[in-house]
Amino acid sequence: MKIATFNINGIKARLPRLLEWLEETQPDVACLQEIKSQDDGFPASEFEKIGYQALWHGQKSFNGVAVLAKQGLTMEERQRGLPGDESDDQARYLEVEVDGVVIANLYLPNGNPHPGPKFDYKLAWMERLRARMAALWAQEKPTIVLGDFNVIPQDKDVWSPPAMADDALMQPESRDAYARLLGDGWTDAIDTLNPRGGVWTFWDYQRGAWQRDHGFRIDHCLLSPELADRLQAAGVDKHARGREKASDHAPVWVEIA
Repeated sequence: MKIATFNINGIKARLPRLLEWLEETQPDVACLQEIKSQDDGFPASEFEKIGYQALWHGQKSFNGVAVLAKQGLTMEERQRGLPGDESDDQARYLEVEVDGVVIANLYLPNGNPHPGPKFDYKLAWMERLRARMAALWAQEKPTIVLGDFNVIPQDKDVWSPPAMADDALMQPESRDAYARLLGDGWTDAIDTLNPRGGVWTFWDYQRGAWQRDHGFRIDHCLLSPELADRLQAAGVDKHARGREKASDHAPVWVEIA
C-alpha cells in the first residue's frame, strides 16, 4: 500500500496539479491538508472521475483536511477533529481506516508569530495530538499519523538553521513536543531512511527559495510498530514543487508491505 501526504495549499487553485500528480503516481491513499474549502465546495466528483473516493473536513478559506482512497478499498471515517478541546473548531484532523490500516491526517498549527497565543495554541494542540496517538497506540492496529506537522525536527532538516532560528517551526518547545512523539515509539519514515537529513518538503514562494533549494522538512509520516516493520520505501515527489502554479509543499509518501 502506498500512502501519501500533500499540503495542497488551496484545492481549487491547485486542482489541475493535484489530479496530474494522482494520475502519475497512483497512491492508494492520499491525505491532503490546507484544502481551504467548505464542505459543500469540495470537488469530490473530480476525484471520482480518476478512480478515487473521498472523505473531507472543510472550513471556509482556511485549514481543511481530506483523505482520498482508490475506489475498491474500504474506507471508513473514525474521528473528525482532534479530541481534547470542545472549543476548537478548526478543521485540522481527520482519522479514517482504509483496508485495516488506521490513517490519521493532520494539519498542525503553524504557531507564528512566536511568542504569542498562536504559538500557545500550537503547543496545546501537540499535547492533544500526543494523547490521541497514545490512544491509537493502545489499539495495537497498523497506524500511520501523517501530514503537515509544521515542525522542523532537527538542524539537518533545514537548509540554514540560523535563517529559521526565530520561527515557531524550529523553537525548542516545538521540537521537544515532536521528539516526545518519537519517544513514545513512533517511527519517522523519512528520517529513518535518510538519517543524514537534507530532505526538504517545503520551499517558500518568497526570496527564490525553490530556485535556490532553500527548503526544509515539515511534512512527516509517523508509523506505529505494526507498520514500521512493514516499511519498504519512503520519499518526496520533489518534481511536483517545480511545476506551474504548484503548492509550496511537495508530496511525501511511504510504501508499506
